[in-house]
Amino acid sequence: MSIRDRVADLDYSNSRRGVFGITLVELLVFIVIVSVGLAGILTVFNTVVRRSADPLITKQITAIAEALLEEVQLMPFTFCDPDDAHAATATSNTVNPADPTQCASTPEAMGPEGEFRGHTVTPFDNVNDYSGPLVVNPITDIAGNSVPGLAGYSASIQVVETGLNGIAATESLLITVTVSGPAGQVFALSGLRTRYAPRAVP
Repeated sequence: MSIRDRVADLDYSNSRRGVFGITLVELLVFIVIVSVGLAGILTVFNTVVRRSADPLITKQITAIAEALLEEVQLMPFTFCDPDDAHAATATSNTVNPADPTQCASTPEAMGPEGEFRGHTVTPFDNVNDYSGPLVVNPITDIAGNSVPGLAGYSASIQVVETGLNGIAATESLLITVTVSGPAGQVFALSGLRTRYAPRAVP
């Protein structure tokens, strides 16, 4: 038997036994497909990891807005400045030292009366004092102390008179707190404050 016949006989027996290999082209196609799939998975993973800090920023922005809104809403809303002798009893912002239903000397108006947020001597003491917009940058608490860990955040507080379902605009205030975060995120939160009795003063 010649060599050619032996090689042909060997090829025939191998094909009958199911012995097959892969070509170089098939191997290259497999590598390309796996590489593309792996690149897609890594891209998605990279995006998820890069944005994993976003929920923290969103929570911090929300917490800042809620805290500032609560600070404003808990302030007195009186006809007279809370330092006025008739602040708790006045039913109008007219001035009459002899009448306890009127202001003794200082009626309350939109905007601070020489007061400052966080000031140790003359702090804000009425919702109207926050009429602005008032910029809070850096973020501080009601006493004026900087809050650690909030670098890059800033806030703006706006208080305006607004009518509310039959309540006069002079008796109802719309408070809007807008907070900006370090990643360019902006969050606005609004609340209402109405004048009601008893008019507690600090």
